[in-house]
Amino acid sequence: MRVGIGQINALVGAMASNADRILEQIGAARNAGCDLVVFPELAIPGYAPLDLAWRPGFVEACEQAVERIREASSGIGVVVGTIVSKPRREGVNRADLSAVADGGEIDLYNVAVVIDDGRELARIAKSHLPCYDVHDETRYFSPSPGVEIVPFRDAKLGIAICEDLWVGDGPIEIQASLGADWVINPSASPFYVGKPAIRRSLVARRAAEHGVGIVYVNLVGGQDDVVFDGGSFAVDADGRLLHQAPQFEEGVTTFDLERGNDRATPEPTDVDQLCAALVLGVRDYVRKNGFASVLLGVSGGIDSAVVCTLAVDALGPDAVTGVYLPSRFSSEESREDARDLAERLGITLLEIPIAEIHEAVRAALPEPPGGLVDENIQPRIRATIWMALANERNALLLCAGNKSEIAMGYNTLYGDTAGAIAPIGDLYKSDVYAVANLYADRIPRRIREKPPSAELRPNQRDEDDLPAYAVADPLLRELIERNASRAQLLDRGYAAGTVDHILRRYYTSEYKRRQLPPALKVTPKAFGIGRRVPITHGYRD
Repeated sequence: MRVGIGQINALVGAMASNADRILEQIGAARNAGCDLVVFPELAIPGYAPLDLAWRPGFVEACEQAVERIREASSGIGVVVGTIVSKPRREGVNRADLSAVADGGEIDLYNVAVVIDDGRELARIAKSHLPCYDVHDETRYFSPSPGVEIVPFRDAKLGIAICEDLWVGDGPIEIQASLGADWVINPSASPFYVGKPAIRRSLVARRAAEHGVGIVYVNLVGGQDDVVFDGGSFAVDADGRLLHQAPQFEEGVTTFDLERGNDRATPEPTDVDQLCAALVLGVRDYVRKNGFASVLLGVSGGIDSAVVCTLAVDALGPDAVTGVYLPSRFSSEESREDARDLAERLGITLLEIPIAEIHEAVRAALPEPPGGLVDENIQPRIRATIWMALANERNALLLCAGNKSEIAMGYNTLYGDTAGAIAPIGDLYKSDVYAVANLYADRIPRRIREKPPSAELRPNQRDEDDLPAYAVADPLLRELIERNASRAQLLDRGYAAGTVDHILRRYYTSEYKRRQLPPALKVTPKAFGIGRRVPITHGYRD
């Protein structure tokens, strides 16, 4: 059997245009001689539609797309993900208006529709609904009432949707026991560094455990703060790789189940995958929201240099404008570095001094501001100018904050936190340097090597206010991604003073994080939907 894998870059809620892409890929698979073409989880509505799934007409539009696909399936089989609904028969709360507004009288199902030559063979619902990190499927979907296999021509197929593969003793074991020849796993699995290797290892293990080949089909593209990396693949019943589709690319790839055609390909490094994810995330965020260009502050520092380079790779230099806004504390070195970067990247750089504006704001206040108050005035002036220029040019403003700063609140609310998207908001400072070094041909060495500074007071350095990033970043990884407690951090060798300083800043900065732009997720736990902490609380452990 010849199989096509359709990695589509879906736009959430654009059922008609998503169906158009699916139909194009069905045609390509048919032309390549495929018997079956498989698409990712929720390929029709996109992942994840969140509360849009409850909007009047949403599920009906999904059904219309399924019908178009069925009619276009002449001579070929199709597996495609969508949403279906059924009236809720029990447990209906009609007393609370919020329950009624949120789909209180219907059950939604995350399903894969199996079609062959114009005939719908089955609708298989997802059994295991994840509710962790970016996933909140138990809020929207009901689980499958059972597990089955689908006869398809001369084969028996198991359909196990995304999380159904990750759960041990789950649907795949049952489908294998029912005689499935192959299991199809339509997925919408978000990327983080290291995730592709975890998937391949897991799928190979499941295949060998149950003696059944598995075709893993993943979504590709950016959706808000999440990036799907594609990287679909197939393994045989011994867990050996038969086929590997590219990462971060939309399109159809084909292979023969009996023979395969692609063995292992060179594995990109973690930093290469990281950069590819960020570039795709920026490109899709900008373009899917109807914009063509971006603007960002270029300070001559490492963070804005990395964000600017990513934006150029995502959109091209003509779509990127840098803005250098020197204050009386800005060094000549920073001006030179900002200009050098802009020249290397081929972008337009605007320079607008803010020293006089700063003095005018100081003069307007009842008392001359000093210390942190005076420092924060400067980034807020910059943010006002950035936003005015972005509005004038119908461009999106990029925020250049990194995860280390965001975690410790080392940023100015309504200042350097302004923006529509934070491309490196899930990168610790050490990761920012790793990306900058990958871009060493375009980011000047002096930017990559000089000590970081906000330049909001004379001779300022980040490490005057914070623990050294070499110390803070490993601690923050333990705290945010592994949920380590104070006691565990002390047991792992971190100094008590450093732990307490970072914990205090971490907990008291949540109000800032709630008001930051979305950050592209590239670690197991990103701020936002992935790591949620109350603003008001007294916990400090």
